Amino acid sequence: MKSNLPLLVTSTFLLASGASPAAVLAAWTFETTIPATAGPFAPESGSGAATGFHATTSTYSNPAGNGSTESFSSNGWSVGDYYQFETSSTGFSGITITFDQNGSGTGPRDFKLQYSTDGASFTDFGSAYALPAGIMWATGAAATPAVTTFSFDLSSITALDNDSSIFFRLVNTTTTSIGNGTVAAGGTGRVDNVVIATVPEPASILLGALGLLGILRRRR
Repeated sequence: MKSNLPLLVTSTFLLASGASPAAVLAAWTFETTIPATAGPFAPESGSGAATGFHATTSTYSNPAGNGSTESFSSNGWSVGDYYQFETSSTGFSGITITFDQNGSGTGPRDFKLQYSTDGASFTDFGSAYALPAGIMWATGAAATPAVTTFSFDLSSITALDNDSSIFFRLVNTTTTSIGNGTVAAGGTGRVDNVVIATVPEPASILLGALGLLGILRRRR
């Protein structure tokens, strides 16, 4: 008789590990806020605020996003300028952030992610990243391959857990443009589909493992 052990193991593990799914704390698609200023803009899901900062004069706009009608865009980029996203993690831990980011050929190429718990003192996280050249965003279909989508797992930063206000910045770090020239005054940088969420709790993974162990013992 054919054993159903693989099916039982898979089903038990999926049910157990699904007990504590990721929670979305805030998500910005910019489809209802439709940016035309530096903000603040409330997220389409959850709570918080999205803002932009430029040391010099900048024009904010809302061109096509990554497969959608709207995004958060601006020109007038200098080193140190940024987009900022704030939300609450009260009652949650294991924070992640995912976003789509792109720009024009003369817009800024190089960025880094920073985080803060007070909105004043920021810490760099992970490695700096570069926006790819030649990738256009358009309404209706997301860019393929997904090279303009970036994701950072900050679950190791426990200071971000269970806090009434946590902050993230996408900070321009050089004067190099996406087209590998120099950033121009009219060069744009845009962001879309920003999601601050949690990773599944380790307890749910442990529960799945215990379920698997119990099945194996019973089969023996």
